[in-house]
Amino acid sequence: MKKWLLLLLIVPIAFIACNRKKIPKVERDISITPKNAVTRLELDSLQMERYISGQQLGDSAAQYLRNFYNSRNFQFAWIGEKGLTEQARVFYTLNKDYVNDFRDSTMLDSTLHEKMELLMKQDTVFKKADSSLAGLELQLTRHFFNYVANAYAGKVDPEVLQWHIPRKKLSATALLDSLMASKNTKIDDWEPVNQQYKLLKKELLRYYTLQKKGDWEKISLGKQKRYKTGDTGLTVRMVRQRFLELGDTLLKDSLPEFDETLKTAVKQAQQQFGYRATGNIDAALIKELNVPVQERIEKLLINMERMRWMPAMPAGRRVLVNIPDYQLHVFEDKEIALSMGIVVGKAANKTVIFSNKLRNIVFSPYWNIPASIVRSEVLPAMRRNRNYLRNKNMEQTGTSNGLPQIRQKPGDNNSLGRVKFLFPNSYDIYFHDTPAKSLFAEEKRAFSHGCIRLAQPAKLAEYLLADQKQWTPDNIAKAMKSTKEIWVRLKKPVPVFITYFTAWVDQHGRLNFRDDIYGHDQKMAEQLFLSATKGAAKPVTIAKL
Repeated sequence: MKKWLLLLLIVPIAFIACNRKKIPKVERDISITPKNAVTRLELDSLQMERYISGQQLGDSAAQYLRNFYNSRNFQFAWIGEKGLTEQARVFYTLNKDYVNDFRDSTMLDSTLHEKMELLMKQDTVFKKADSSLAGLELQLTRHFFNYVANAYAGKVDPEVLQWHIPRKKLSATALLDSLMASKNTKIDDWEPVNQQYKLLKKELLRYYTLQKKGDWEKISLGKQKRYKTGDTGLTVRMVRQRFLELGDTLLKDSLPEFDETLKTAVKQAQQQFGYRATGNIDAALIKELNVPVQERIEKLLINMERMRWMPAMPAGRRVLVNIPDYQLHVFEDKEIALSMGIVVGKAANKTVIFSNKLRNIVFSPYWNIPASIVRSEVLPAMRRNRNYLRNKNMEQTGTSNGLPQIRQKPGDNNSLGRVKFLFPNSYDIYFHDTPAKSLFAEEKRAFSHGCIRLAQPAKLAEYLLADQKQWTPDNIAKAMKSTKEIWVRLKKPVPVFITYFTAWVDQHGRLNFRDDIYGHDQKMAEQLFLSATKGAAKPVTIAKL
């Protein structure tokens, strides 16, 4: 196991670690008898209580354990008369693969695995459950609950990292019951992870393979600022070679010629890194190709942790924003129906990560200027120029806490443009048009005070109002040129998810990477990773179940 990377179990999820929560008691299911039981091996309630006492389990953790065995009338789950059950063997493989795939030493219980391996290798017949066998059964159940807490719910508390999308809800007991009930468990179907997580996991394993080949050689741009079709040289050869190492299927050799095939590969790579697809080799592309494999692996792990937090996506229509990608997508089930560029908050005014439902569209909106902007920008400008409000098409509507309340009237120069899209939230964030259209030509678009500016707001309005016949494209265009606000309520609210992913697999099956514009990756790395070169280890908190 590599020493440069250890995953720490920082925050066990609530259904395992929270000992203050009152857990409802499940009554013993006496309908399960020796005649209909899967195995005749059963626990003695005193054996379980001695285990709970010996492990010093908290109240809720102990109750989860009691409830699980009450629901099966104390019948063994992991061990039958002939040794480990098929479900236990599935869990053994699942756990072992997780430890290998994620280099996660906290999920490796060597003693437990040795006992399981011994039972798998030898022919065994158990007629009754002695204290040693009962201890192994209970230990396996406890280990399963800990595994679910980390492998599927995530190790880090998202709220600590300013992620306010409601966390995916999991029931370890329900997952265990489903595993026990299935005789031919298909792990891909059983694991409670989304498709994007599975795709990132495949890429993680691919990058581990790359890592085994050693650090790759740095590519130098040389004396030229860029290379285009027809150019030759060492840089061209090394770029071709790097694409081959990364698995590019377009290229067949590492010749030093810049041909049309290489140009196509360069364009594809530029898109995967979030750059304009010029087809020329330049400093930005060389920088991305020189990122060490280790850093890419860490970025994949960070984003897989985020994927663990994501709730199940609702069926039908939804809007998803990815801040580091500067893109908004409208999904219809699994298909992208509409996409557009966006401008997000600058580093000092970060766009918040959260979810809600889009309910209203406001054409020709007023801009009620936030008090913070009035204080820092508008008041100083008013002091310098007595005609500032009139020149900016603004007006004062009152005072609050000693500050004037200022709003900007509808018009071409309104900072919200000609339309805004509202999804109620305490962060005062919404989608809106903008008169500053030139910003969408920039590759990196973090310029706003926190709200999200849209490159094609009229198209979004037309799409969302397609089921309201009176709102034709012509009528929408007229409403966007009004001198008064016009509010329109959607027939059905549309879920909105504002997310932050710096690695993902796109609809073409290509791995994408983006810059960590707000430093969220760095904060997550401090929670997730421990390098042997960075001093003493942080303490590890193990869930008590």
